[in-house]
Amino acid sequence: MKKNLLLTIALLALNFSRAQEINIEHTSTFGQKPVPVALSGFTGEGAEVLKFDLTVQGFSFVAPDQAQYLISGTDAGGVSGTLTDKFAKRQLLSRSYNGASLRRQAHAFADDIVQAVQNLKGIGQTKIAFKAQPNSAGAGEIYVADFDGHGAQRITTDGAIVAKPAWVPGRLALYYTSYARGNPDIFYHSLSSGQRRVVAGYSGLNTSAAVSPDGAKVAMVLSKTGSPNIWVCNADGTGLKQITHGDEDSSPTWSPDGNWICFATKHNERRRLAKIPAGGGTVQYLNTAGAPNPTEPDWSPDGKWIAFTSQMGDFNICVMPAAGSGTPTVLVSGQNPSWAPNSRTLIFNRSLGYRQILSVLDVFTKQYKDCARATGSNSQPAWAK
Repeated sequence: MKKNLLLTIALLALNFSRAQEINIEHTSTFGQKPVPVALSGFTGEGAEVLKFDLTVQGFSFVAPDQAQYLISGTDAGGVSGTLTDKFAKRQLLSRSYNGASLRRQAHAFADDIVQAVQNLKGIGQTKIAFKAQPNSAGAGEIYVADFDGHGAQRITTDGAIVAKPAWVPGRLALYYTSYARGNPDIFYHSLSSGQRRVVAGYSGLNTSAAVSPDGAKVAMVLSKTGSPNIWVCNADGTGLKQITHGDEDSSPTWSPDGNWICFATKHNERRRLAKIPAGGGTVQYLNTAGAPNPTEPDWSPDGKWIAFTSQMGDFNICVMPAAGSGTPTVLVSGQNPSWAPNSRTLIFNRSLGYRQILSVLDVFTKQYKDCARATGSNSQPAWAK
């Protein structure tokens, strides 16, 4: 497994050439029409990767006479491709890729297409962490994979209940909850060195670690004084401070500027979303009208949106403006949303029969694709940023 982890790290370090930036306005309304593209020349794995990556970033695949952009090329012996704007009658991109696997080359080509058309950095070479339960029940372990679920590698061997992986921004390291010592404790785990240590092992509940954007602080849920509340400490667990005092506080997430923490709580016998200054202060409740019983919020990297789970019978993925104006939009059925670095794509888990599977959603077009399954039931995804 150590060799696999070292290979993963090496692949993450590969650099591919990037396309020239084209200034296309990126709108932020829901229900957009996807960008129509036509694909030719690619077969098998190359075509599969391109269709997955581009669908979950706002593109749709149509016949050439209906397309605005034409994608052509080959994945025989390596990926080479061109991107042409049919309306402007000009070629936007021409690239050949080598090194790494064909799948990674295709991810890189998809990233360059996104950059050329949307002026956004693509997500094709990003990573996710998640909980996998081989028998669709029981303890499970923490896995890391490409964002589409491929290349999954088991990171933990706790043989105990594990939950809530959270990435350290910009690093190959995770925090997660484990019952390995008989109590729900929060562990830090370095993927590059294998180093692991307990960060919070107090009596009662220690869970839902969320790392600040600069990696210096960790918000978490502890019940060491009775009710589960939000606490903040330094990355190594020192300097612990309680910042909320509600009845049932859960699921902290940081604003991208590090100034606020959004969380779920119970207020006047109702589940609510709220935010509080990261250093403590006055709680501000958010308007989630039409999306009852909100929980599991996640703040988008651009600061504009908060995704969360709503429950009214079924679980639903919702998105609301982080500024508090406007009402939430219900997108699809599912739970545990986590934003991609591009602030337009979410990963979440949804029910399929008796197990959970991971799916990737383009928020603005509401298109989604199911990820490759590691084993059994996969849930609680976290996207590396």
